[in-house]
Amino acid sequence: MNSTMSSSNSFKLLFLFILINFLLNKTTKAQDPTFIYHSCSKDKTTTNSTYQTNLVTMFSSLSSNATNNEFQNTTVTATNPSNRVYGLFMCRGDVSSPFCKQCVSNATQKLSSDSDCSLSKVAVIWYDECMVRYSNTSFFSTVDTSPSVYLWNTANMTNQESFMSLLSVTMNETANEAANSNSVGVKKKYATKEASVSGFQTLYCLAQCTEDLSPQDCRICLSDAIGDLPQCCEGKQGGRVLFPSCNVRYELHPFYQKIQKLAPSPAPTPGLAPPTTTPNLGVWNIAGSSGISSGTIVAIVVPITVAVLLFIVGVCFFCKRAAKKKRDVAQEPRTETDITIVESLRFDLATLEKATNNFSEANKLGQGGFGQVYKGMLSSGQEIAVKRLSKNSGQGGEEFKNEVMLVAQLQHRNLARLLGFCLEREEKILVYEFVANKSLDYILFDPEKQSGLDWTRRYKIIRGIARGIQYLHEDSRLKIIHRDLKVSNILLDGNMNPKISDFGMAKLFGMDQTQGNTSRMVGTYGYMSPEYAMRGEFSIKSDIYSFGVLIMEIISGKKNISFHETGVAEDLMSYAWKLWKNGSSLELVDDTLKESYTPNEVIRCIHIGLLCVQEDPADRPTMATIMLMLDSYTVSLPLPIQPAFFLHSGTDPNTRKIEISESTTNGIPESFNEM
Repeated sequence: MNSTMSSSNSFKLLFLFILINFLLNKTTKAQDPTFIYHSCSKDKTTTNSTYQTNLVTMFSSLSSNATNNEFQNTTVTATNPSNRVYGLFMCRGDVSSPFCKQCVSNATQKLSSDSDCSLSKVAVIWYDECMVRYSNTSFFSTVDTSPSVYLWNTANMTNQESFMSLLSVTMNETANEAANSNSVGVKKKYATKEASVSGFQTLYCLAQCTEDLSPQDCRICLSDAIGDLPQCCEGKQGGRVLFPSCNVRYELHPFYQKIQKLAPSPAPTPGLAPPTTTPNLGVWNIAGSSGISSGTIVAIVVPITVAVLLFIVGVCFFCKRAAKKKRDVAQEPRTETDITIVESLRFDLATLEKATNNFSEANKLGQGGFGQVYKGMLSSGQEIAVKRLSKNSGQGGEEFKNEVMLVAQLQHRNLARLLGFCLEREEKILVYEFVANKSLDYILFDPEKQSGLDWTRRYKIIRGIARGIQYLHEDSRLKIIHRDLKVSNILLDGNMNPKISDFGMAKLFGMDQTQGNTSRMVGTYGYMSPEYAMRGEFSIKSDIYSFGVLIMEIISGKKNISFHETGVAEDLMSYAWKLWKNGSSLELVDDTLKESYTPNEVIRCIHIGLLCVQEDPADRPTMATIMLMLDSYTVSLPLPIQPAFFLHSGTDPNTRKIEISESTTNGIPESFNEM
């Protein structure tokens, strides 16, 4: 009997000892902040400089303020403005104050010790539980969406279409609540929401902004983040987008602690002492009499406990190592172009200088918003077009990364083909295939050259542009919105085949009905859809609108942007609509075409063009539908309604490319897209 009781007590003691150690071990691990990613500028300060001293002061201030705050911004002033440091931290809304302090402390230590970041003048670092950033210029109360980090779960949903629809609705509701949290007496701009996916699956969503943003700016930032979810996380079981000013995340498991408002404790009854409670330490009385000595317990328990703990530690180590390796592969941040993936396309600068006669004016083909384009010839005899980005362009690097990453992966006969790039001696150069007939506007709007574009060629150009856009929207692996479709970005090869070029403004995107929102509108007046120009909302339907304008310009041979100068109508779209209502659409046709065109084809193209420029994006057809309309006369077309008329800006046509942005560099508009 005593032997049985002794064995039972020994087992209970062993089990309790292992359980307590395991729980303590798990608790300790859970308290380690999870590092995600950091981005540090190449603009460096020097060791022991005033800026570095101020940076250390700022880090200390942030760490100390993290004790009682979930958000704090700090400025370390200096006589010389270039030595001022602006910094902030933001902890996730459900993180406790002690853990927030630990996360901020870890973040500042990593920024201080990391070889890539220790002397950077600008940096941002993300942990799962907090974010810390600093800069030598003030960024407080402004929306910053660059750099951006995308993470996703590699597992796919079964019914992806319905799931993405539910995600869009739930995430937007979460964003609304986060942006307007001040209105309900909550200081932090943080919200979570749940939705039922099925009988056994729940969707968990989180949205958060830095507290210095206004409700409007917070919602704009979150809209940008939600708009980017389809590009990284289409149909995935989990995903997140991290911006410096906000972040969103969704999963099929709870990844945050629910914050509940606690009711006030009832006041104690007068005259009664508060009840005392004795903590329950367990169900076993270890100290009870069992007929076994403490020496025997130690002799039995210690060797077994050590062996079991070593086994558990070994299993946990290998499991954690395997999970980390899998997570690193599956969730590697796609924030900056890894130039090594296109290393085989690299040109050396000497080769391009020789090909272009040292970038001589005689070889210059034209000049765009971010640099010059030169004609060149390689030693093999191949003709090339060399796009040399301006050294003074503050955003040249972004444009360069964007085009290399996008165009190198696009292969279609109606897209300009990237042959290579050069990144040497501060030069950022893109090498494209050479097209003999330059851009469409070079011929279309020249009174002497436009007669060379008969209707057969114009119709071929319209269909070719449509095929290229359809590839970008629906057939390519990347799902791209161009955002700057116009005649000058349509190149023509020797056979007058159109090739869409200039992807510096392009935006990765996802589902047809998902729209993005941005505070930085890039594009060209006259081609921008009304919802994009006025509210910053963009989708594939934004490109459809631009395509409709292109159709009208190709048919008429006139520029939409300057049509008001003719005195006939305010713009080309309103003129086309007026003729359509009067049943005289053929009056829109370019006079140089005379009677060489096919009336039915022209009227059908005008009809399609009017459908593309409808004010409501939902009324515009997709590019797949447009291709059916162009290729088959058996497809009936819906009747258009009055389109959204373009209000001209009265600006110089040479400066029509615009961007509404919070900052510009050297007067050159900023084009934003961090992939």
